[in-house]
Amino acid sequence: MGIFNFFKNQFIEVIEWQNQDANTLVYQFPVHNNEIKMGAELTVRESQVAIMVNEGELADVFGPGRHILYTQNMPILTKLKSWKYGFDSPFKAEVYFINTKQFIDQKWGTSNPIMMRDQDFGMIRLRGYGIYSYRVSDPVVFLRELFGTNSSYDTNSVEGHLKKMIISGLSDLFAESQIPALDLAMHYDELSVQGKQKMSPKFASFGFEITGLYIENLSLPKEVEEAMDKRTTMGVLGNMQQYQQYQAAEAIRDIAKNDSGGGLAGAGMGMGAGVSMGQVMANAMNPNNQPAQPAAPTKSCPHCQATLNTDAKFCGQCGKSAETEKVPCISCQAPLPKDAKFCSICGTAQIKEKICPKCSHANLPNAKFCADCGETLDVK
Repeated sequence: MGIFNFFKNQFIEVIEWQNQDANTLVYQFPVHNNEIKMGAELTVRESQVAIMVNEGELADVFGPGRHILYTQNMPILTKLKSWKYGFDSPFKAEVYFINTKQFIDQKWGTSNPIMMRDQDFGMIRLRGYGIYSYRVSDPVVFLRELFGTNSSYDTNSVEGHLKKMIISGLSDLFAESQIPALDLAMHYDELSVQGKQKMSPKFASFGFEITGLYIENLSLPKEVEEAMDKRTTMGVLGNMQQYQQYQAAEAIRDIAKNDSGGGLAGAGMGMGAGVSMGQVMANAMNPNNQPAQPAAPTKSCPHCQATLNTDAKFCGQCGKSAETEKVPCISCQAPLPKDAKFCSICGTAQIKEKICPKCSHANLPNAKFCADCGETLDVK
């Protein structure tokens, strides 16, 4: 009787996963050589899914709740093992619990800078980082595509692959958005939403659902940030002439308040500083010291070669039209000077059409045979 009780106790009667680790995606219930008693109790908690596996082949899937294992609620396993209806003997099967809760605060970041073309700074290198969250939405796909039948599987096992997928997708998104580097910060929310939508199909192919993706920071190289700081400083200064006048006035006020130098020496220093500041003040106040403006662009009259402003329509010397007559290229229709012999865009020779001597059909300049009658167009 004691030996019978010993073997009876080897049958598993309760199957559940209680100590659910925070980062564990899959937990294999330790069946090993023991057998599961027909009529055993399977408890699946919220944010869990249990899957029966028979000799490496997926069988029945159980959602949250309390399940009594009979042939009636294990139709796939019953079919795989060819059980008869009412089968009541213990059986062997692998039981896997899938964690379907959200895994939040998963970090992503660029290990190498993303090369981008910016309309203000040209080619730039962009770095960024943020967080994302996901969960197992299709346990069957997840088991087939990623997990297989390993004894354990956690977020560290898939973290590297998911992070690389996100970086690849966001790099493509940033380049396609064509948002200037100066305006990136005001588009974090929009880019985060678009990034989540872009990554959803890729996550779904592994049985995952990406529940959130957030961009925390996008940073530019140090040289670009310094250039941006200089541009900001110039914008704050505004009119440089007024700024110089303000600096000169502040310096004179500081000298007037400085009475630390005594006697003739102090007076001499004050006079010297006064003369110097007078010169600075004169230079600052003199409007003639404004930086030289660049010369306005000019053009030549096509008739008498007189120098004219670029917006001049008539020549002040000969009175003729200053605009060169344009004709379209016979090949690409680009505007060309009337007497141009070749197109500056496509290189086509600008000669007249070839008229067929037999049927008078107008052909392209480079035609060798008539397109209408086939007569040769080459002049012997």
